Amino acid sequence: MQSGISASAELTAAFQNLLSSPSQRGLLISIESERLVPSSTLPGTSSFYADLSALSTQLKPDAARYIILRRPDSLSATSQPGELVLVTYIPLPAPVRQKTLFASTRLSLPRELGSEHFGEHVWVERADEVTEEGWRKHEKHVQLDQPLTQEERDLVGIKEAEAKESGGTGSRRGHTGGTLDIRVGDRVVDTLRDLKNGGPNLVQLKFDIPTETVVLDSTKSATPASLSNDISSTEPRYSFYRHTNDAILFIYTCPTTSKIKERMIYATSERSVRGLATSEAGIEIAKKLEASNPADVTAQSIEDEFKETIVETKQAFSKPKRPGRR
Repeated sequence: MQSGISASAELTAAFQNLLSSPSQRGLLISIESERLVPSSTLPGTSSFYADLSALSTQLKPDAARYIILRRPDSLSATSQPGELVLVTYIPLPAPVRQKTLFASTRLSLPRELGSEHFGEHVWVERADEVTEEGWRKHEKHVQLDQPLTQEERDLVGIKEAEAKESGGTGSRRGHTGGTLDIRVGDRVVDTLRDLKNGGPNLVQLKFDIPTETVVLDSTKSATPASLSNDISSTEPRYSFYRHTNDAILFIYTCPTTSKIKERMIYATSERSVRGLATSEAGIEIAKKLEASNPADVTAQSIEDEFKETIVETKQAFSKPKRPGRR
């Protein structure tokens, strides 16, 4: 799978049970220990809309979930091809790491379970969007084919960006080691090489959203204490910071106020950007930090990360004990 996260045996069994069981309306899925696992089931009745009323009670306002729903009103028979709906629920207050994992895995999940079962994919950010009222609004938009809102246009752009995972053109293509292929602007690789070779110790990259190209945002000399002010608090950023002993720290920040298209593109491209830095600029990333708010990137949090590295290094290269006498 694109994110490296795969379906567990428990999920496969739960999904097969959903397909064959007339008593189930849906299945909720979470990510635990880098695996997709079933978290709960949604019982079924004679009405799709009535069953949705029980769904919102199983969703938390700060925890992402995948939701698989059987669409027909009648559940008297086993599921037929194309009758399932995959709902990706990623609320704004969810941790940035969780948002990244769910966003980057949403395309691969149906492929692993069987794409032929799914007739529709829906992205929601609030639990009330999967109530009867919210679902009827969604259907009305689909049926009437009304002019798209800005958010809906963003979602169309996201789907187009996802479709370009294995193709497209750009000013420069980044080697990504099996993850997304990304467009790379001028000076990005050269500036990352300068970072490695002693140039300014903070390099920030961002996406030019209209062209979906990763470009250079800024370079500067920074300290651990200044990073929270140096990094944008309104837009996502990829930041490369050279710490003491030339160790490189990769910092991915994604404010909760970011637009949906920004969050999706940054989340699905994060691994590719790290791969670009490693393969084309020769940077070895010692540590990675993720935060919603740059204010969380403090001198103490950075010190704690590298303390851990030092402890691990000391343990790995400790002098072996002298064998005892026989």
